[in-house]
Amino acid sequence: MPGAEKPRLVVGISGASGIVYGLRALDACRELGIESHLVMSKAAALTLSQETALSPADVSAKADVAHKVSDIGASVASGSFKTLGMIVAPCSVRTMSEIATGVTSSLLSRAADVTLKERRPLVLMVRETPLHLGHLRTLVRLAEMGAVIAPPMPAFYARPANLEAMVDQSVGRALDLFGLSWTPVKRWGRDVGPLQAES
Repeated sequence: MPGAEKPRLVVGISGASGIVYGLRALDACRELGIESHLVMSKAAALTLSQETALSPADVSAKADVAHKVSDIGASVASGSFKTLGMIVAPCSVRTMSEIATGVTSSLLSRAADVTLKERRPLVLMVRETPLHLGHLRTLVRLAEMGAVIAPPMPAFYARPANLEAMVDQSVGRALDLFGLSWTPVKRWGRDVGPLQAES
């Protein structure tokens, strides 16, 4: 249809360990033809330098649009800017706490707050263990507000051959929550499991 808007997904990357989840989410958006809007926290830039050989500019280049975390006037800060929702991958305890309280000190938490108020899917790939009672209560509060808590758990039933396959399975299952089907995901009964074994 002429003039139809391309589907958009906001990809937030916070400073928790596991920045590869956000990187692969951006890769998946490109492969799926989804317009990605990146918001990366300052702490994420530090994690990036510790866990990869990439620069912040390299990460920004993976996104269709990269927003400065300080730009509260960015498009993703408004509910009138239509998106499929937002994924925060990885999601730090600080970021989840900001979202839960509604005290949005950066574009990352503001965009998440907007996603919730517009009743769009907000998927938080929370990276912390073990969790104390304060963390758990915050996660319950977020779930009650409508967020989906999706810690990146390894899916051993998918029989991952390497770490990359484990990451892709977690990212792909998170993208399922937006109605997006990414090729690398191994599905029970199709790629693995009893039905596959019988064929």
